[in-house]
Amino acid sequence: MLLIILFIVAAVVGGIAYYLFTNGNVKIDRALKSDTIYSFKVQGLDGATIDFAQFKGKKILVVNTASKCGFTPQYEGLERLYKRFNDKLVIVGFPSNNFLDQEPGENAEIATFCQRNYGVTFPMAAKVDLKGKQQAPIYQWLTNKSLNGVESSAVLWNFQKYLIDENGKLIKHFSPKTDPEDIEILKLVD
Repeated sequence: MLLIILFIVAAVVGGIAYYLFTNGNVKIDRALKSDTIYSFKVQGLDGATIDFAQFKGKKILVVNTASKCGFTPQYEGLERLYKRFNDKLVIVGFPSNNFLDQEPGENAEIATFCQRNYGVTFPMAAKVDLKGKQQAPIYQWLTNKSLNGVESSAVLWNFQKYLIDENGKLIKHFSPKTDPEDIEILKLVD
């Protein structure tokens, strides 16, 4: 009987882990399998294209953002980090409304909010889905080891961070609670 209970618990835990690391029922596009982030181009808040290939030779910090979140003040730290290391780091923000409607605005509203309240000068992508059936391809790559070759992760909340090295390879991700100027991030960027 104990063996059956352990089997059931293991199956449930395994199912939950699979769901978290495959982002639910997202069909992963194997064509996205790439060793680097450089194959991605995304629309910016201003409508222009952000081509990740233009960042070759710099580290890239990808962070999902929201204007009405308890972590929204992290914009200040992100901007300081961007200005401090702009010769070797680029930050790209990805607004998303996937967590409790904390980014309800349209792209123009988001751009105005970021500039007016936090003086954001780093590139900001157009609003995207981070999970679910409409998950943006770049987030499929960031969150799936089968695509990025490094690790699988689930986007847990706003302001989760993904650090990419100078060669376009994923280094690791950081939780939403990790301050942008955390010592571990600073060591990896410097």
